[in-house]
Amino acid sequence: MDCDFLVVGSGIAGLSYALRVADHGKVIVITKKAESDTATNLAQGGIAAVLDDSDSCENHIADTLLSGDGLCDYDVVSQVVSVGRERIADLIGYGVRFVTEQGSDRLSLGKEGGHSHRRVAHAYDLTGKEIETALLYQAKQHNNIILQENHTAVDLLVSGEGENRRCFGAYVIGPDDRVAPYTSRYTILCTGGAGKVYLYTSNPDIATGDGVALAYRAGADIANMEFVQFHPTCLFHPKAKNFLISEAVRGEGARLLDSQGRTFMDKYDKRGELATRDIVARSIDREMKESGADCVFLDLRHMEPSFIKQRFPTIYERCLSYGIDITNDLLPVVPAAHYLCGGVLVNHKGLSSIGSLLALGEVSCTGLHGANRLASNSLLEAVAYAERAASFCLEKRESDNRVWETSVPQWHSGGSEELDEEVIISHNWDIIRRIMWNYVGIVRSEKRLALAKQRLVEVVAEIEDHYRSHHVSKNMIELRNIGHVSLLIVESARLRKESRGLHFCLDYPDKSNDFLHWTVLKRRHDGKPWEFSVKKLPFILAPTDSEVR
Repeated sequence: MDCDFLVVGSGIAGLSYALRVADHGKVIVITKKAESDTATNLAQGGIAAVLDDSDSCENHIADTLLSGDGLCDYDVVSQVVSVGRERIADLIGYGVRFVTEQGSDRLSLGKEGGHSHRRVAHAYDLTGKEIETALLYQAKQHNNIILQENHTAVDLLVSGEGENRRCFGAYVIGPDDRVAPYTSRYTILCTGGAGKVYLYTSNPDIATGDGVALAYRAGADIANMEFVQFHPTCLFHPKAKNFLISEAVRGEGARLLDSQGRTFMDKYDKRGELATRDIVARSIDREMKESGADCVFLDLRHMEPSFIKQRFPTIYERCLSYGIDITNDLLPVVPAAHYLCGGVLVNHKGLSSIGSLLALGEVSCTGLHGANRLASNSLLEAVAYAERAASFCLEKRESDNRVWETSVPQWHSGGSEELDEEVIISHNWDIIRRIMWNYVGIVRSEKRLALAKQRLVEVVAEIEDHYRSHHVSKNMIELRNIGHVSLLIVESARLRKESRGLHFCLDYPDKSNDFLHWTVLKRRHDGKPWEFSVKKLPFILAPTDSEVR
C-alpha cells in the first residue's frame, strides 16, 4: 500500500485526524494548493465550547437545536457539545494560542449570533490562521506524516458491490499533471465546502465541493444539500475578494443599518443583530431588494476605537487598506455563500456509506447543524469528529486482519487533445456560478429551481463530454466538481417543499411537519450525474452503523 491513511485536505479536520493516527501508520495528506490554503486559515470568529461556569452544555445544545430549525440529530449535538472543553485543551496542547483575559489564564470568550452565552474561544480575528499554523507545525514534525502540496484527488478507488463496497484510495493528479493511484487502508475526505459554486462567496478559491463530488461519483449517500449557509456580512468593495466580516463584530455590539442609516433587524427578530445567520441573511436580502440598495452597513462608530483595533486587528487593517476606517466610517456589507450544512452522510464515527471512506468537517453531514449551522460550531465539529474517526480507525485496524487488494484499475485518460481552458472552462465556470447565485440563492422558488436544473444539465453534459475527450487537468476537475455539486443542491432544494432554516422557498413560505427528514441523494448506478435515487431519513433517527457503515 502507498499508505495506511490517505487524508484529502489540510485544514483543521484533516490535520487533527492525521496527528491522531500518525503514531500507528503512514499518513499522506494531499492538498490541491499550498498547505495553508484552507477555509480553516480564513476562519475569524473562533471555536464554540462551554468554557465558563455561567454556561452549560444544556444551553449550548439548546442554542444549536434552535439554530438547526428542527433537523439536528440530538445525539450528535449532545455528544459533540459535551467534548468541547476537551477538544479545546487538545488544540492548546498542539500549540494554539487562544486569547486569555488580561492578568488571567482564563480564555477570553466571544459571543456570536444564536448563542445565549459567551462561549467562543478565539485568537482575536485570526483564530483559523492560529489553529492552522499550530497544526501544520506539529504535522511537519512527525516522521509518519507526508504533506503533498499541489495534489488534487480526481476520483476515488472503489471495489466491491452493495454492502461490500469499499474505498481503497484515490487517483491523484500531481504538479506534473500526471495521474497516479494512491492506495490506502482508509481514505478520509477533509476537503471543506463548496462556496465557489456561487458567484459571491466568503470561501477561498479551493472550495469547489471536491469531497462531495468525489463521494457522490463513487456512490456514497449525500444528505441535506439544500441547506447552504449565506454569511450575512461580507465586505462590499470592488477590490475586496472573499473577505468576511466576522459575526463576532456584531457579537461585540455592532449594529446593522439600511441605506438610510436606520436599524432594521428588530423588526425581523427579537434578538436583533444576534439572530441566527439564516434570519439575518434573509433580512439583509429583503432590505436590499425593497430599497434597491447594493448593500447594508455595519456601524461600529459607537464602540471604543482602541477596543476595535485590539479585538479585530485583521478586519481593521484590511478595511483601512480599502480606505474604510471602521472606527469612524460605516462598513458596507452584503451576504455571500459561506458554509455547506449538508454533505457526505456519515455516522457517529465519521464513516460514509462506502466502507473505509470517511468524511470530516464541512464536507460531511453529521446532523450537528441541521437546517442551519450555529456560528463557530464548525471548528468544534471538525476536531470532535477527527478524534472519533481516528479512534475508530485505529481500533478497526488492530482487529481487521483481512488482506486488502493492491491491484489498481489502470487510469484511462481522455483523448489526446488539449482543451482550450481559457475559453471552455472559464466560460462554463461563470455560467454555473451565475445560475446558482440567481436561481438557488438565499430566496428560491419552484420556477427558479426548475430553470436552474434545466440549464445545469445542459452545461454539465457539455463538461462531461469535454472531460471524456480531453486530457484531464486540475481546472477541468474543479469545473466538473462544481457542476455535480450544483446539481445536488438544486435537486435537494426541489424536493423540500417548505421553508426551513437556510432553505426559503417563496412557493412554500411555512414549515411543514411532512418534511421533518433529511433528504438523501445517491447517484444511480451507471447513471448520468443528474440522475438520482432519493430516500428520506427521519431526523430523529441518527444514522446507525447498520445504516451507514
